[in-house]
Amino acid sequence: MHFTGTFLTLILVVVFLATGGGWAWVLVPVTGYGFAWAGHAFFEKNKPATFKYPLWSLVSDFRLFFEILSGKCSFDSRKDSTPYR
Repeated sequence: MHFTGTFLTLILVVVFLATGGGWAWVLVPVTGYGFAWAGHAFFEKNKPATFKYPLWSLVSDFRLFFEILSGKCSFDSRKDSTPYR
């Protein structure tokens, strides 16, 4: 869910930069945080760190996104061998 929200957010940013976006810029944080919060609520069954550590949460979402793209992390957490978990 985090990956999907971040991916859609990046797509929206590119589209809005190309078209101007107007009021639709509101969709950027709604999309990114909406997917992440849904993942926390329905799958992880925990509270997101966004409210306590908003900047750290944002940075971590992008870090996870790019680590999945580069192959450092897996979608399947059982296969994840990152040392900082």
